[in-house]
Amino acid sequence: MASEIDACGPRLTERGRATRARIIQAAADLMFSQGVAGTSIPDVLAAAGVSASQLYHYFEDKHALVRAVIAHQSDLALDIQAQFPLDSIAALEAWRDAILALQTARKCKGGCVIGSLASELADSDPEARADLAAGMARWERAIHEGLTAMQQRGELRADANPAQLALFVLAALQGGLLLTQVHEDPTPVRVALDGAIAHVTSFAA
Repeated sequence: MASEIDACGPRLTERGRATRARIIQAAADLMFSQGVAGTSIPDVLAAAGVSASQLYHYFEDKHALVRAVIAHQSDLALDIQAQFPLDSIAALEAWRDAILALQTARKCKGGCVIGSLASELADSDPEARADLAAGMARWERAIHEGLTAMQQRGELRADANPAQLALFVLAALQGGLLLTQVHEDPTPVRVALDGAIAHVTSFAA
């Protein structure tokens, strides 16, 4: 496809899409490592290798860029989650192991790509909070779909509530990641996910 309509309106060429994506990726990396408040527009320009006029061609201001970063990070989380449909206990365990491996590789820095933004923006930016809530809801639905598949195959009892279980699993992940970040130790997220998996397993048929 030679061009597309950006969320902000302008029609983008393939080169334009690549430039816009490079700006978003640079901003996302910086905001993940040093926070939104700690990331300036000059920081993003230097990291992306673009001029101010290029950045402001795609984003009206930093707020618009932050919202694009939220969308990007939400898509990233869902892309990773798609590799683990969580439609079996074995899949839940593999997902836990992958999260532990990632946290170990990151030296427990950064927390969750969506959760870290939420902790900084949810109370101060209503539009960002709505975007973050939508991203978390998408993530919760992805987990819900896997658990529903388990129930439909008869692997979870009829009295199991996949929606509540999905929320439980996601909440355990977010809390575990936060404590892992604070303590610089993957133990909290391992314990939290082990508990979530045990809770799901308690509904096994």
